[in-house]
Amino acid sequence: MKHGKKYTEAAKLIEKTKLYEPAEAIALAKKSATAKFDETVEMHIKTGCDSRHADQQIRGAVVLPNGTGKTVKVLVFAKGTKLDEAQAAGADFVGGQELVPKIQNEGWLDFDVVVATPDMMGVVGRLGKVLGPKGLMPNPKAGTVTMDVTKAINDIKAGKVEYRLDKANIIHVPLGKASFTEEQLNQNFDAVMEAIVKAKPSTVKGQYLKSISIATTMGPGVKVIANRY
Repeated sequence: MKHGKKYTEAAKLIEKTKLYEPAEAIALAKKSATAKFDETVEMHIKTGCDSRHADQQIRGAVVLPNGTGKTVKVLVFAKGTKLDEAQAAGADFVGGQELVPKIQNEGWLDFDVVVATPDMMGVVGRLGKVLGPKGLMPNPKAGTVTMDVTKAINDIKAGKVEYRLDKANIIHVPLGKASFTEEQLNQNFDAVMEAIVKAKPSTVKGQYLKSISIATTMGPGVKVIANRY
């Protein structure tokens, strides 16, 4: 793959084989963000888990202390008083059964996170084929299937991010924007690492965290020392 001039210049700042301290890696990733837009800083954690085993799955959510830098649109499936509660808490869209054909037939997906009360999961389940592949299906582990819609909305708006193991046994999590200060990104990094370490399945054999790298949307990856976690 041929990279542009800016990427090549940015890559010169980073030693490919070196493992950096998290703060150093974040500083280098920030320096390598040269795109015209405010790039997202992401971390990629390769684990020793085997995602084919149900008892080695990792899925959860963490509230980043400094948010994600992104305005998140929340859709809430609820009924009765919970509809009013969701609206009062700042949900962007609220509704029930009437939203199913809009999403299913009209392809409406103008939202980033879906929250549902448990009594609405029968309705939401019908949207599995649409929401599932996009990672939008509400899930109790991520705190998006709950009766406490106010807390769910507040957490999401404050910068809650979901993390899950993909088929390659890697977890991808956004840490914020390149315009964040190094301190803000470091605090978000620490919050994610604490959550991932706590989420370690007891059945994992050998090394749990094999490698960690930090990169901006368009920038090269910076490897972080992983064996201390």
